[in-house]
Amino acid sequence: MNQSLKIIMKRQSRKTVIAISILLLLAGIVGIALPQFVSLALGWFVGWLLIIAGAMIFYITWHGFRERLIVWLKPLVLISIGLFILFYPIVGVAALGLLLVIYFLLDGFAGIAFAWELRPRDGWGWLMFNGVLSLLLAAVFMFGWPFTSAWLVGLLVGISLFIDGLTLLMLGLAATES
Repeated sequence: MNQSLKIIMKRQSRKTVIAISILLLLAGIVGIALPQFVSLALGWFVGWLLIIAGAMIFYITWHGFRERLIVWLKPLVLISIGLFILFYPIVGVAALGLLLVIYFLLDGFAGIAFAWELRPRDGWGWLMFNGVLSLLLAAVFMFGWPFTSAWLVGLLVGISLFIDGLTLLMLGLAATES
Protein backbone atom coordinates (compact mmCIF):
# COMPACT_ATOMS: atom_id res chain seq x y z
CA MET A 1 0.00 0.00 0.00
CA ASN A 2 1.13 3.54 -0.76
CA GLN A 3 2.82 5.20 2.26
CA SER A 4 0.66 8.35 2.12
CA LEU A 5 -2.48 6.21 1.91
CA LYS A 6 -1.35 4.35 5.05
CA ILE A 7 -1.00 7.68 6.85
CA ILE A 8 -4.50 8.77 5.79
CA MET A 9 -6.02 5.48 6.86
CA LYS A 10 -4.27 5.63 10.24
CA ARG A 11 -6.13 8.87 10.94
CA GLN A 12 -9.50 7.72 9.63
CA SER A 13 -11.19 4.42 10.11
CA ARG A 14 -12.35 2.48 7.09
CA LYS A 15 -16.02 2.89 8.07
CA THR A 16 -15.70 6.66 8.39
CA VAL A 17 -14.01 7.03 5.00
CA ILE A 18 -16.61 4.87 3.29
CA ALA A 19 -19.49 6.65 5.07
CA ILE A 20 -18.21 10.08 4.03
CA SER A 21 -17.68 8.89 0.46
CA ILE A 22 -21.26 7.61 0.33
CA LEU A 23 -22.55 10.95 1.64
CA LEU A 24 -20.55 12.77 -1.04
CA LEU A 25 -21.86 10.40 -3.70
CA LEU A 26 -25.45 11.03 -2.55
CA ALA A 27 -24.89 14.80 -2.47
CA GLY A 28 -23.47 14.57 -5.98
CA ILE A 29 -26.48 12.61 -7.19
CA VAL A 30 -28.79 15.25 -5.69
CA GLY A 31 -26.78 17.96 -7.46
CA ILE A 32 -27.01 16.12 -10.77
CA ALA A 33 -30.71 15.25 -10.38
CA LEU A 34 -31.81 18.60 -8.90
CA PRO A 35 -29.30 21.20 -10.12
CA GLN A 36 -31.66 24.16 -9.58
CA PHE A 37 -32.11 23.18 -5.92
CA VAL A 38 -28.35 22.96 -5.38
CA SER A 39 -27.77 26.28 -7.17
CA LEU A 40 -30.28 28.00 -4.90
CA ALA A 41 -28.83 26.27 -1.82
CA LEU A 42 -25.36 27.54 -2.80
CA GLY A 43 -26.74 31.05 -3.20
CA TRP A 44 -28.39 30.81 0.21
CA PHE A 45 -25.16 29.49 1.76
CA VAL A 46 -23.05 32.29 0.23
CA GLY A 47 -25.60 34.87 1.43
CA TRP A 48 -25.39 33.62 5.01
CA LEU A 49 -21.58 33.45 4.87
CA LEU A 50 -21.45 37.09 3.82
CA ILE A 51 -23.85 38.12 6.59
CA ILE A 52 -21.85 36.22 9.24
CA ALA A 53 -18.56 37.66 7.97
CA GLY A 54 -20.09 41.15 7.97
CA ALA A 55 -21.36 40.67 11.53
CA MET A 56 -17.91 39.59 12.72
CA ILE A 57 -16.24 42.58 11.07
CA PHE A 58 -18.98 44.81 12.49
CA TYR A 59 -18.12 43.52 15.96
CA ILE A 60 -14.39 44.16 15.44
CA THR A 61 -15.10 47.61 14.05
CA TRP A 62 -17.40 48.47 16.96
CA HIS A 63 -14.79 47.46 19.53
CA GLY A 64 -11.70 48.90 17.92
CA PHE A 65 -12.37 51.44 15.19
CA ARG A 66 -15.87 52.82 15.72
CA GLU A 67 -14.83 56.48 15.41
CA ARG A 68 -13.49 56.02 11.85
CA LEU A 69 -16.36 56.28 9.39
CA ILE A 70 -14.67 54.59 6.40
CA VAL A 71 -14.07 51.38 8.38
CA TRP A 72 -17.84 50.83 8.60
CA LEU A 73 -18.01 50.40 4.82
CA LYS A 74 -16.80 46.78 4.77
CA PRO A 75 -19.32 45.31 7.25
CA LEU A 76 -22.08 47.37 5.63
CA VAL A 77 -21.21 46.03 2.16
CA LEU A 78 -20.88 42.41 3.33
CA ILE A 79 -24.17 42.42 5.23
CA SER A 80 -26.00 44.27 2.45
CA ILE A 81 -24.83 41.90 -0.28
CA GLY A 82 -25.57 38.89 1.93
CA LEU A 83 -29.12 40.13 2.56
CA PHE A 84 -29.57 40.91 -1.12
CA ILE A 85 -28.56 37.36 -2.06
CA LEU A 86 -30.92 35.91 0.56
CA PHE A 87 -33.86 38.01 -0.63
CA TYR A 88 -33.00 37.58 -4.33
CA PRO A 89 -31.27 34.18 -4.58
CA ILE A 90 -31.68 33.94 -8.36
CA VAL A 91 -29.58 37.09 -8.77
CA GLY A 92 -26.90 35.58 -6.51
CA VAL A 93 -26.83 32.39 -8.57
CA ALA A 94 -26.63 34.44 -11.77
CA ALA A 95 -23.64 36.32 -10.35
CA LEU A 96 -21.99 33.01 -9.47
CA GLY A 97 -22.65 31.85 -13.03
CA LEU A 98 -21.00 34.99 -14.38
CA LEU A 99 -17.93 34.31 -12.23
CA LEU A 100 -17.80 30.79 -13.66
CA VAL A 101 -17.93 32.25 -17.20
CA ILE A 102 -14.88 34.37 -16.40
CA TYR A 103 -13.10 31.39 -14.83
CA PHE A 104 -13.78 29.07 -17.77
CA LEU A 105 -12.73 31.74 -20.31
CA LEU A 106 -9.43 32.32 -18.53
CA ASP A 107 -8.88 28.60 -18.01
CA GLY A 108 -9.64 27.88 -21.66
CA PHE A 109 -7.31 30.53 -23.05
CA ALA A 110 -4.55 29.54 -20.62
CA GLY A 111 -4.94 25.84 -21.50
CA ILE A 112 -4.80 26.51 -25.23
CA ALA A 113 -1.77 28.78 -24.84
CA PHE A 114 0.01 26.17 -22.74
CA ALA A 115 -0.84 23.42 -25.24
CA TRP A 116 0.46 25.57 -28.09
CA GLU A 117 3.75 26.07 -26.23
CA LEU A 118 4.14 22.33 -25.57
CA ARG A 119 3.32 21.30 -29.13
CA PRO A 120 4.56 18.76 -30.44
CA ARG A 121 5.48 17.11 -27.13
CA ASP A 122 3.42 14.20 -25.82
CA GLY A 123 0.23 15.25 -24.09
CA TRP A 124 -0.18 18.64 -25.77
CA GLY A 125 -3.38 17.43 -27.45
CA TRP A 126 -5.00 16.72 -24.08
CA LEU A 127 -4.19 20.23 -22.91
CA MET A 128 -5.67 21.64 -26.12
CA PHE A 129 -8.78 19.49 -25.65
CA ASN A 130 -9.14 20.71 -22.06
CA GLY A 131 -8.74 24.35 -23.14
CA VAL A 132 -11.29 24.05 -25.94
CA LEU A 133 -13.71 22.25 -23.59
CA SER A 134 -13.37 25.07 -21.05
CA LEU A 135 -14.12 27.63 -23.78
CA LEU A 136 -17.19 25.65 -24.86
CA LEU A 137 -18.41 25.50 -21.26
CA ALA A 138 -17.86 29.25 -20.95
CA ALA A 139 -19.88 29.74 -24.15
CA VAL A 140 -22.77 27.63 -22.80
CA PHE A 141 -22.78 29.73 -19.63
CA MET A 142 -22.31 33.01 -21.48
CA PHE A 143 -24.91 32.64 -24.20
CA GLY A 144 -27.52 31.34 -21.82
CA TRP A 145 -26.66 33.68 -18.95
CA PRO A 146 -28.34 34.38 -16.57
CA PHE A 147 -30.82 31.54 -17.21
CA THR A 148 -28.25 28.73 -17.50
CA SER A 149 -26.82 29.66 -14.09
CA ALA A 150 -29.92 28.27 -12.36
CA TRP A 151 -29.06 24.70 -13.40
CA LEU A 152 -25.42 24.69 -14.57
CA VAL A 153 -23.93 25.85 -11.24
CA GLY A 154 -25.73 23.08 -9.35
CA LEU A 155 -24.94 20.49 -12.01
CA LEU A 156 -21.21 21.24 -11.94
CA VAL A 157 -21.13 21.16 -8.15
CA GLY A 158 -23.07 17.89 -8.21
CA ILE A 159 -20.65 16.31 -10.67
CA SER A 160 -17.69 17.50 -8.60
CA LEU A 161 -19.15 16.08 -5.37
CA PHE A 162 -19.94 12.77 -7.08
CA ILE A 163 -16.39 12.44 -8.40
CA ASP A 164 -14.97 13.38 -4.99
CA GLY A 165 -17.14 10.72 -3.34
CA LEU A 166 -16.16 8.09 -5.90
CA THR A 167 -12.47 8.91 -5.49
CA LEU A 168 -12.70 8.72 -1.69
CA LEU A 169 -14.59 5.43 -1.88
CA MET A 170 -11.92 3.93 -4.15
CA LEU A 171 -9.19 5.14 -1.76
CA GLY A 172 -11.02 3.65 1.21
CA LEU A 173 -11.54 0.32 -0.55
CA ALA A 174 -7.93 0.22 -1.79
CA ALA A 175 -6.60 0.87 1.71
CA THR A 176 -8.56 -2.02 3.19
CA GLU A 177 -7.42 -4.51 0.57
CA SER A 178 -3.73 -4.14 1.40
